[in-house]
Amino acid sequence: MSPLAEADYRLPTNVKPTHYDLTVRTDLVGGEFDGVLTVDLDVKTDTSKIVFNSADLKLSNIALTTSGPKSSAFTPASIDFDKTMERCTLEFAESIPAGAKVQLKVAYEGQLTDSLMGYYKSLSSEGEVYALTNFEPTSARRALPCWDEPLLKATFSVTMISRADTVNLSNMSVESERVFDPKAGPTDDAIAWLSERLASLGVSQGESEKWKITQFVKSPPMSTYLLAFANGHFEYLESSYTSPISGKTRPLRAYATKDMVDKLQFALYVKEKALPLYEKVFEIEYPLPKLDTLVVHDFDCGAMENWGLITGRTSCFALDPKSEDLGTKKEIAYTQCHEVAHMWFGNIATMEWWDNLYLNEGFATLMGEVIILVSRRVLYVSANANERRIFPEWKLHSSFITLHHKYALDVDDNPSSHPVEVECPDALMVNQIFDGLSYSKAASVLRMLSSYVGEEQFLKGVSIYLKKHLFANSVTRDLWEGIQEASGVDVPKMMDNWVKKIGYPVLTVTENPNGIQIRQDRFLGTGPAAPKDNETIWTVPLSLLTVDGKGIVVINKNEVLDQREKTISLDVSKSWKLNAGTVTFCRVLYPPERLVKIGRESAKASSPFSTEDRIGLVDDAFALSKAGYSDVSSALALTDVLRNESEYLVWEIIQRSLLTIRSVWWENTDITDSVQGFLVELFTPLVDKLGYEYSSQDSADTRELRTLAIEGAASGKSPKVLEELRARFAHYMKTGDDSRIPPELEVITYAVAVREGGRAEWEFVKQIALKPKNPATGVAALRGLAQTQDLDIAKDTWEFMMEKVRLQDLYYMFGTLGINPKTRQFLAAQFKADYELLDEKFEGNYSFQVLVEMSFRNLSADKDYQETAEFFKDKDTGKYKMKLDQTLEGIQIRSAWVKRSTEDIRKWFASRKSAL
Repeated sequence: MSPLAEADYRLPTNVKPTHYDLTVRTDLVGGEFDGVLTVDLDVKTDTSKIVFNSADLKLSNIALTTSGPKSSAFTPASIDFDKTMERCTLEFAESIPAGAKVQLKVAYEGQLTDSLMGYYKSLSSEGEVYALTNFEPTSARRALPCWDEPLLKATFSVTMISRADTVNLSNMSVESERVFDPKAGPTDDAIAWLSERLASLGVSQGESEKWKITQFVKSPPMSTYLLAFANGHFEYLESSYTSPISGKTRPLRAYATKDMVDKLQFALYVKEKALPLYEKVFEIEYPLPKLDTLVVHDFDCGAMENWGLITGRTSCFALDPKSEDLGTKKEIAYTQCHEVAHMWFGNIATMEWWDNLYLNEGFATLMGEVIILVSRRVLYVSANANERRIFPEWKLHSSFITLHHKYALDVDDNPSSHPVEVECPDALMVNQIFDGLSYSKAASVLRMLSSYVGEEQFLKGVSIYLKKHLFANSVTRDLWEGIQEASGVDVPKMMDNWVKKIGYPVLTVTENPNGIQIRQDRFLGTGPAAPKDNETIWTVPLSLLTVDGKGIVVINKNEVLDQREKTISLDVSKSWKLNAGTVTFCRVLYPPERLVKIGRESAKASSPFSTEDRIGLVDDAFALSKAGYSDVSSALALTDVLRNESEYLVWEIIQRSLLTIRSVWWENTDITDSVQGFLVELFTPLVDKLGYEYSSQDSADTRELRTLAIEGAASGKSPKVLEELRARFAHYMKTGDDSRIPPELEVITYAVAVREGGRAEWEFVKQIALKPKNPATGVAALRGLAQTQDLDIAKDTWEFMMEKVRLQDLYYMFGTLGINPKTRQFLAAQFKADYELLDEKFEGNYSFQVLVEMSFRNLSADKDYQETAEFFKDKDTGKYKMKLDQTLEGIQIRSAWVKRSTEDIRKWFASRKSAL
């Protein structure tokens, strides 16, 4: 898009909003809302036009008046609505002078749809209707006329009108709340004002229902995407925290409908513990009078950081109070801490435009999922060390690698990848960049920077940055300058190419008697990069690990590679390794003999290589083989060497890598059988050792390794593990007692029951999905249904998905149908057959592009690529083009991998079998 076209897309800045006075009435029974809006505007230059955003709203009574002693009114000579650009242009016969302070008044009406964006409706599990907003990135305009861009911050005074028996929520605390009985008429000045307010929305005296008017405190300046309000029959749990900066105590609440509120205690606990830690890290007090979390049944993404009113889906916040399910606890802690991080990073200091989205999401991912949860920094004086962190027993620095670092590397090795800081010329592009690069790659390169400059200096720099941009907007350089001021490091020189260029390097290492030579080239999953794709030179922190003569491990974090090649003097007769801790965002290709040595060292009980090192080593080995830099057999051999591994996270990367091989070669039964046998061989001994029973005395590692081992052995179809899981499920079917199925084993137990069973098991799991005892159980059941091996049952599964499953939950089933070899082609065919239906269901919200990816990403043949590309040739792919391009490239990469490595894999398994 040309610079002129991009400029045309952005709203003019000659007229800026400074304050919104919003009254919105919610009619849950009628499924509609209406509002009256007054916006204070600052006119910067003479103009005869006012342009703002509006979508799917019916506007009326538009008026413009100047303020001051000589006020005057301006009537629009014309009103133009541009549906494509989602904006309204008011043109006046006379010019509005620069410096004028004017007020725009608008009345409007809208529908409460189930679109999961704007102001929409949701249903509790008991069928009760409620309404809430979800505005990020560009949906505030669907709930009120506004200047819907992050740069155009303003204050908000929100008034909500609803039926008297419901609860109103917004960003700020309630200032006043009065019930208005239309039959009674005005009885005092306040009620007279309320009567007038209601009359402006068409509610008059004589109506039978009582209405409630809730006024909220005026907000600080904020972007429209952070505005939030909700109405429904909500209940809440309450706690509080005391600010370590001011000593003030703030209320904290977790709201939900009656069926869900008792499951929010853990989420509330995490929020209570996280807030004071963030205050100390940022050296800035949380600026709002309260912080609520509203947990809802229908939500497009996981959660949203609305200032003062976090919103999110039940699966991200709800936990049975009797459950010790560690996986669910981690999900809740990650989500809650991520969103609380945004209260500062994003809400106080906000990116100027969506091209800097990663400033919000990457930082919140790193802070929320690692630093705050397990930080060892002394955040405030306390005699109890555990008060300095929330969950010190969770190895989140290690798990970050499998959750985000690996995921981002896999996404970013496509030729069609995009820079972290990516141009966003229109709304279609904005929606597509909420992806693994804006979240996981951004978090990974920030983690790399934090490691390089030191976490203390990194967070001090963040504090400097936030203080300089309180209630304002920022760009990338502002953050770099803050960290540079704190650390003395030339941060832009180091970081610019990591965020402004596509991709990342592979470091190819060669040895000589005096040391090593390292060369950097762009890594692509399609193979070595052509010269035109290999022009970027990154500043790469090498994190060189060496072992001295006394066996002491030394990590040199100062060594960097900022040119194409570099030679480092090194005693190669002793242990060494690059990218210690798997912190740098790169792949490392060692000479084959060095990889063998590192693998053997890694397997030793006294290994100098950390858990993080071993995770990265395995992941690199398989990724390099996928791209043709090395043989798959060398990666499999490394896995075999690590069979006595004790760390859960290393086993996790081993299992995922083996399942990837099985998935790519899904049409080669001899290879899939060999991989499954290998899984059984590796994981069944762990099951024998750890058993099936969970105890509150178990460590986090033990719980997670037990779950992983059972899932790994069951994936390989270990007869005795399958028998055990089927017996536990059969007991549940017979008695209705699910106590023999621990929460951690629900996913694999339901999967095995449906996969190995038939119609009866599928029907039983369907009933669990329809009425789950908690959200995690519901998700497990949905995934289980998609494990069927019977295509007739698969058709019933699809019908159930289209008719009974909430939009927000469809991706669980799409993902599992795609992983399931028996339904993989079925899913692709059904997506094509029901494309128009799905497109209409999702109305262009974020989730649709995820379904596109899940429907085709597991295919591995040239014909699959050709048929998929042909299907989309005549479709309007603008709203998901990036994800489609990456998916198509992924099919090509998998196909090339099958052609290149099939014989190598067969030979390795054959030689291993003969050796046994």
